[in-house]
Amino acid sequence: MKKISKILILMLVVAGAVFLAGCASQDGDGGAEEAADVSTLNIGYQPSTHQLSYMTAREKGWWEKDLASYGVEEVKEYEFPTGAPEMQAMLSGDLDVAYVGAAPFVSALSNGLDAKVVAGVNSQGSDLVLGPEHSYEGPEDLKGLSIATFPPGTIQDTILRNWLKDNGIDPDKDVDIKPMGPGDAISAISAGQIDAVFLPHPAPTLIEQEDNGRSVVPSGEMLPNHSCCVLVVSGNLIRNHPDMVAEIVKTHIKATDYNLDNQDEAAQIFADKQGWDVDVVRTSIDEWDGQWIADPAIIADSTVDYAQVQYELGYVNEEFTQEDIFDMSFYEMAINE
Repeated sequence: MKKISKILILMLVVAGAVFLAGCASQDGDGGAEEAADVSTLNIGYQPSTHQLSYMTAREKGWWEKDLASYGVEEVKEYEFPTGAPEMQAMLSGDLDVAYVGAAPFVSALSNGLDAKVVAGVNSQGSDLVLGPEHSYEGPEDLKGLSIATFPPGTIQDTILRNWLKDNGIDPDKDVDIKPMGPGDAISAISAGQIDAVFLPHPAPTLIEQEDNGRSVVPSGEMLPNHSCCVLVVSGNLIRNHPDMVAEIVKTHIKATDYNLDNQDEAAQIFADKQGWDVDVVRTSIDEWDGQWIADPAIIADSTVDYAQVQYELGYVNEEFTQEDIFDMSFYEMAINE
């Protein structure tokens, strides 16, 4: 009997130790999360010129080179058609860093994502493209038409729905909004299966140059100076590897500045990586209303506005503040070093 009692006591002591260790590893005060080295960094992005800073840094070898001193041996990239599946991957813990639209990031926050925006990536840069058979003098002309855009909770879906509502058009009744990735949407309007698309560049330029549609409203007209893509970093990296996060932001700034100063080369980098005609990409960069940026302060107010619009649309169940969404300290560290 005494032997059994001793065994039971020992089991309880071990179980208690395991429980306490588990608590310590999750409380941010010296647990396993902090001790873990990061030898492989997983970065997500999407195939538009909005996120060319990621691609340029990749092409130049800057990610591995700049992060090597922090123990990073390999940077793995994961391409996503839109922000919704990209944020699902980050929620699942499969991404450390994401180039993504501000709106899907807010949606992910509402679902418990542990991450922050640490830098801006671009503003504006999407177009509403109407099939050649349709005339357009104003939003009223869109009634009864089918419009393909990114899925609910993305930047394009959020901006389009809000703009339609502002113009007296019910996005759920007056038009048929079809969720599609860029490739499917380009194919659909080219085949005459839908009437219009609202997509990020360079897709609108490609559709125009192939005579399958014309751009009628740029996104900057729908919502002036709006935020589009942002650079998101996981809470794990922010808490436990802040110097690495600052270096990630520095690399992003370097690539953004390089693209601004070398737009022809930037167009070539995108064309080579995505298999596009470089002339289409150059024309897109010349004609779009987008802007590559890095300073998160530029798009902070716009991103908070997105969060409010998504709350009003019922996409998220809480109202987020700037502090919930952003950590601007890493941008300040990067530019002041």
